[in-house]
Amino acid sequence: MTQRFALMIDPAEVDADRTDFADTFTRVDAAAPALSVGELSTQRGDGVFESIGVVDRHAQEVVPHLERLAHSARLCDLPVPNQRQWHQAVDAAAAGCGDGEYVIKLILSRGVEHGPTPTAWVTVAPASDFSGVRERGVRVVTLDRGYDLDIAQRAPWLLLGAKTLSYAVNMAALREAHRRGADDAIFLSRDGFVLEAPTASLILRRGDRFLTPAPNGGILHGTTQLSVYEHLTARGFAAEYDSIPASDLTSVDAAWLVSSVRLAAPITAVDDLELPVDHALTAELNEYLLSPRD
Repeated sequence: MTQRFALMIDPAEVDADRTDFADTFTRVDAAAPALSVGELSTQRGDGVFESIGVVDRHAQEVVPHLERLAHSARLCDLPVPNQRQWHQAVDAAAAGCGDGEYVIKLILSRGVEHGPTPTAWVTVAPASDFSGVRERGVRVVTLDRGYDLDIAQRAPWLLLGAKTLSYAVNMAALREAHRRGADDAIFLSRDGFVLEAPTASLILRRGDRFLTPAPNGGILHGTTQLSVYEHLTARGFAAEYDSIPASDLTSVDAAWLVSSVRLAAPITAVDDLELPVDHALTAELNEYLLSPRD
């Protein structure tokens, strides 16, 4: 039977010294009303989130996701989540999943306007079937994000390094990609450097060297990209970060979009220019990403 539910969380102070937070979780029907109409997550997108892949009830890369949630909270001046409490919430959510692939979403909102506390909850739902995308790949287009590469340092209030609920631009980018006949998009900085996809990180291969855009360019440091890099390094490959000119995108030996739920999707074309696909390595990466990882 499909498992779909939510856990409302009564947020603990970041330094709360407890071993058991079970009494701070309330399981609710995911289809039932649970948020106030004054909730700032829905009114203004004022909050942060994480999406965690679950395979056969094992939540993947929980600690990196929780660390990034805390980083996003700090950037947004939100109360920093108690790591032990949220880890227990993820464990409880994963235990309620069925067999196969699921997705757990963690949401921390500023709460109700003028309210005393933030709002926090975890949702659980079956993941979409990405098995076909992992095999056949995606065609992408490049889209100008409108910022120079150093904008995150010059204008930190843009929150480009935080995973916020304000995803309207990301979704608009995906719709534009579809209008252009592609499956996904890769953002470029205004000064011509590669950034990230709307919901994924980018990894490029040249020979035995793998590259991903340096996360100091106002992009998210992808948890799945970090996991892939651990695997590649263990295999003896060079896995590096760099500023990557947009002109380099079409001269690689292979490229992937990687994310927590879709996993590794090979890129088959960029702006209608075909790219080579390493089917064997793609299968290896997805086998690894589907294995239990903490």
